Amino acid sequence: MISRRTLKVIDKPFLLVLTALIVFGLVVLTSASSDVNPGAPYIFLQKQLLSLVLGLVLIIFILNIDYTIASRYNRLLYLGTNLLLILVLVLGTEMRGSQGWISIGGLNLQVAEFAKILIILCFADFLSKRQGMLNTLREMMPCFLYMGLPFLLIMLQPDLGTALVFLAITMGMMFVAGANPKILVGIIVGGLGVIILALFLHAKFGMWLPLEEYQLKRLTVFVDPYNDGKGGRGAGWNIIQSLVAIGSGGLFGKGMFQGTQAQLNFLPEHHTDFIFAVVGEEFGFVGAALLLLLFAVLLLRCIYIAYNAKDFFSTLVVMGIISMWLFHICENIGMSIGLLPVTGVPLPFISYGASFMLANMIAIGILISINVKGRKIVF
Repeated sequence: MISRRTLKVIDKPFLLVLTALIVFGLVVLTSASSDVNPGAPYIFLQKQLLSLVLGLVLIIFILNIDYTIASRYNRLLYLGTNLLLILVLVLGTEMRGSQGWISIGGLNLQVAEFAKILIILCFADFLSKRQGMLNTLREMMPCFLYMGLPFLLIMLQPDLGTALVFLAITMGMMFVAGANPKILVGIIVGGLGVIILALFLHAKFGMWLPLEEYQLKRLTVFVDPYNDGKGGRGAGWNIIQSLVAIGSGGLFGKGMFQGTQAQLNFLPEHHTDFIFAVVGEEFGFVGAALLLLLFAVLLLRCIYIAYNAKDFFSTLVVMGIISMWLFHICENIGMSIGLLPVTGVPLPFISYGASFMLANMIAIGILISINVKGRKIVF
């Protein structure tokens, strides 16, 4: 159970904005998913609520254990996570073009979602022992190799979106750990250059890339969705319909259940990857702005928790979660408004997804644990 002390010292603004986000997400999902399965219009809402209940149980469990146990068993946790990612490549179930799922009792779990949280804990311990020793590329190489293994295993599924989340986590945590920012920026710019070159060589000379053709198309079609070889009815369709939905919402939106692009199924994946388009269409600019404000406050309270953490390991864990959420938010909204490639990255606490919600609730449990148990001692 949650003790009185925990309830007393927990960061109230964090808890309040989190609750507001979850409620907002359930309201949006109710409308966004009502037409996906006409025979059971509320099945996705029911599954999301079940994930929330299970998540609350996990939060209570996490609050009753010592989160620093992860640093004591870092190697075992890292090894187990990578073995699990290897196992899913061998025995996993393929869904949405990615072999990253394991079926347990009729429940499909996306292993990579939980791997993100586990790797954040492992990498936080790895970096905390290297504080002040990340000034040169040579000193940074062990970090890139450490995070490179799970990154490659996820790319083999293939799951480009989640792999990019790992890159964001790596860069964010290394920056906070004191890594030379000039080198980090150089690596990011160089990496983008390599990606552009690889895409060019693939298009011109057929160079092999570890992605399906439809995934590669997503990386480039956002530049001109109508130039997808089918006049906007191919890979560019999702972006075009998302832009139409958001643009038609106006200032206050069309109202719940009143969006045409979502309710009439013109916009695919509108209860998962493109749920922000539903927010824009049915709740308008005001609803979208409110959602962004809630995300901003949530991240700011997370920074507050990181700043007041009792040790560097705890600070790095929080910053890893912040990096993960920030990438999800920016990439999901960016692809919905046609500014970034479509990578299938969901929106935290808003998009439907049992594994995604459970992983985020685990992250919340860790954050609250650090908040109430990992405070700096001030005399």
